[in-house]
Amino acid sequence: MEQEIDAVVRQRIRALRIAKGWTLDSLAARCGLSASTLSRIETGHRRVALDQLVPIARALDTSLDVLVEPIGDADVVIRPEPHCTAGVTVWPLSREGTPAGVVVAKFRFEPEVAEAARELRVHPGQEWFTVLSGRLRLRLGERTIIVPAGHAAEFRCTVPHSLAPDGGPTEILSIFDADGQRAHLRGSAAGTRSLT
Repeated sequence: MEQEIDAVVRQRIRALRIAKGWTLDSLAARCGLSASTLSRIETGHRRVALDQLVPIARALDTSLDVLVEPIGDADVVIRPEPHCTAGVTVWPLSREGTPAGVVVAKFRFEPEVAEAARELRVHPGQEWFTVLSGRLRLRLGERTIIVPAGHAAEFRCTVPHSLAPDGGPTEILSIFDADGQRAHLRGSAAGTRSLT
């Protein structure tokens, strides 16, 4: 386990150095270690000590946590738990509290949603989606736009709107800002109608 962490730290130091376009000499000048010491650390011929990690992390403009955090898939793989309500299934595909406030989710609309989608909704936010399969009927105020698979749409949610399948089950991938997330995802998880 210790050797695995050592290997990860070495790889991260090398990757961050290369990403910045720095040579070993460039990093050495910034962290106060010799280029040969850094080379031996990166190649595994020398173990990196804590008193070396601190200046290396500072020079690379990162934290010790980033350099030494263990490898696992929990920070990479999202295992969505679907929520179903009123003919709409929602799979959240991004974590809560993302730094940019942007949320990604997959939606599946069953044909019975078409009947319920007559009511137009208004809320703060911006939405973007692409249709993965089927055709989606997007109502924006007085306009109705059919969006086929492979096409995308973007609109302000302050325009009265509704989404519904057109002629069969439809799946979309949607991106919201924080306001859109509150209206669409939290509402659907709580069992209220969201996108209809």
